Amino acid sequence: MDTALAQTYKPSIEAVKQASERISKVVVHTPLAESFTYSNRFGANIMLKREDLQQVRSYKIRGAYNKISSLPKDQLEKGVICASAGNHAQGVAFACNKLKAKGVIYMPSTTPSQKVAQTKMFGGDWVEVALEGDTFDDSFKNAMIRAGEDDLVFIHPFDDEKVIEGQATIGLEILKQSDEPIDYVFAPLGGGGLLAGVSSVFKELSPKTKIIGIEPEGAPSMSASLKEGKLIELEHIERFVDGAAVQKVGSRNFEICKQNLDQMITIPEGKICQTILDLYNQDAIVVEPAGAMSISVLDFFAEEIKGKNVVCIVSGSNNDITRTAEIKERALLYAGLKHYFVVTFPQRAGALREFLDEVLGPTDDITHFEYSKKHERENGPAVVGIELKDKADFEPLINRMKERNFYGRYLNDTPDLFQFII
Repeated sequence: MDTALAQTYKPSIEAVKQASERISKVVVHTPLAESFTYSNRFGANIMLKREDLQQVRSYKIRGAYNKISSLPKDQLEKGVICASAGNHAQGVAFACNKLKAKGVIYMPSTTPSQKVAQTKMFGGDWVEVALEGDTFDDSFKNAMIRAGEDDLVFIHPFDDEKVIEGQATIGLEILKQSDEPIDYVFAPLGGGGLLAGVSSVFKELSPKTKIIGIEPEGAPSMSASLKEGKLIELEHIERFVDGAAVQKVGSRNFEICKQNLDQMITIPEGKICQTILDLYNQDAIVVEPAGAMSISVLDFFAEEIKGKNVVCIVSGSNNDITRTAEIKERALLYAGLKHYFVVTFPQRAGALREFLDEVLGPTDDITHFEYSKKHERENGPAVVGIELKDKADFEPLINRMKERNFYGRYLNDTPDLFQFII
């Protein structure tokens, strides 16, 4: 796109108000609800903007509907096309169904099956879903080719003025719903449409509010771009936080966020997983990884936010239950409570009993064990997963393994560990 346009565009309050009116018939004014759990924990007034309660279970319906409903009749009749890791796809599908417009939706083949099923459900007979590529960026390239071939209007998930203005309506709602001045807004960032929109509203109407953007540690595309002062496309990203994992943020969003954000921070995926589990266990709130990011970050601002009014945008709840095992695993690894080793067992009777009695601590638990006896070798390796009750038990465990010659290799830092273990 034209770089000069990206550098000059900023969503006006009037345009955001028009978007709010345009989407009012299909978008829920989601609650801005105090979280007693997190308010008590941090000694602050923590309010959750519950965009997970939208009909499509994420804020993406705002931008998608605002864009598609703004199209001229002749363009709408030709149909639309988009690329999405899931939530934008559902927003586009919902909008197509409501507006009776044909839509083609490209999604990565790695998209959780729950999001694919929801997209098809919301779109009904009005949408075609195509699963192609491993990442959003792969799907984006394929969708752009199809758009040119079939003369379809491309609905960008984040780098589009009408989409940004639709997401910005969240900012207007928050300011109307809060009785007190807001000190901090924490929001997740993938392509940047949400933060570009919300931050623009706050900088105009509540300029003293600090706006904090959060990215997953494995996909820090905005952080890298801000550090370099120009748009950066990451060569490799961790795709676990599928709703916020893009290789390159939007050019418009980069220019806006460069001016508006007070801070960008990255959050480890394991920390995000622990927040998902905490929200479910403590508050019966179901969120997807991207939806947990704004709450995950609070621990990193614990001292700064004491006594403050804080808003966390809970962006979505499209979580696939089949991912629960991996979410638990990542949370335990991040907490230092789950460890994997190659253990060298002497190939003699009683070796395993010795390991259980002399190496494991009284509260240590073996949760994974893979062993194949090799008769021609003195020692036989096994992959062993051990869960601890306290992370302080880790060093004593290592010492006992080494003292008795069981220690082979520590695997937690090994790339692609999960594809072999989960």
